Amino acid sequence: MSLELYLDLFSQPCRSVYIFAKKNNIPFEFKNISLLTGEHYEEEFGKISMIRKVPAMRDGDFCLTESIAIMLYMVQKFKTPDFWYPADLQHRARVDEYLSWQHMAIRMHGSKMFWLREKLDAALEDLNGSLKLIEEKFLQDRPFIAGDHMSLADLVAIVEIIQPVGAGLDVFEGRPKLSAWRDRVEAAIGKELFDDAHHAILGAQESVKMMDPSKMQLFKPKILKLFM
Repeated sequence: MSLELYLDLFSQPCRSVYIFAKKNNIPFEFKNISLLTGEHYEEEFGKISMIRKVPAMRDGDFCLTESIAIMLYMVQKFKTPDFWYPADLQHRARVDEYLSWQHMAIRMHGSKMFWLREKLDAALEDLNGSLKLIEEKFLQDRPFIAGDHMSLADLVAIVEIIQPVGAGLDVFEGRPKLSAWRDRVEAAIGKELFDDAHHAILGAQESVKMMDPSKMQLFKPKILKLFM
C-alpha cells in the first residue's frame, strides 16, 4: 500500500513534501485538501490530522503531520540518497540548523507578505532581514546550505522564498547570490517538477481575487492571530 499524502500546493510545506516524494520516486496517493475552501476543517480530514493542518500523511494505520517529520520519515523508510539528510555529523547539523531556524523566520515573513497586504512596509523589512541571513549566514560561499549538494534545507528554503513571488514580489531582483542558488536548486530538482509544484502559488493572486469573500472572512481572524 502506498502512502497517502494530504496536500494543498498553495502551501509551502506541502510543496516541499510533494517535491521530495516525486523527486525520490516514492509511490504515493495525492489527496488534495483545499485550504481556501476550508476542507481541512471537515470531519473526514480530522480523522487524519487533529491539528487540522496540511501536509499530513497516512501510511497504513500510521498518521503523521508536520512537513519536516513527514520528509524525515520518508528519508528513513525509503532510504533516499544521503545528500538529502547527510550522515556526516557537521553537514547534517547544517541542515538541522536551518530547519530549526526557518519556522519563525523566513516562513513567517514570507507568509506575511502574501496575506497582510495592508502592512507591506513592516512585512518587507522582516522578509529582507531573513533573506539577508539566508545569503550571509546559511549560504555564505557554499553552493548549497549544507555544502556542495542540495539537501532538505535547500528544498524547504526554496518553497518559502517562492511564496512572496506569488504575491507579486520578485525577491531575487538585486540578489545575485540568491538568484544563482535558486537556479542551482531548480536544476537539482528538475525544471518540470519545480514548475509543476509552484504552478498554483505563482497564480495565487488570481486565485485570491476569485475567492468567495465569505471564505476570506473565515480566514482573516486566523491570519491576524498568527501575525499581529
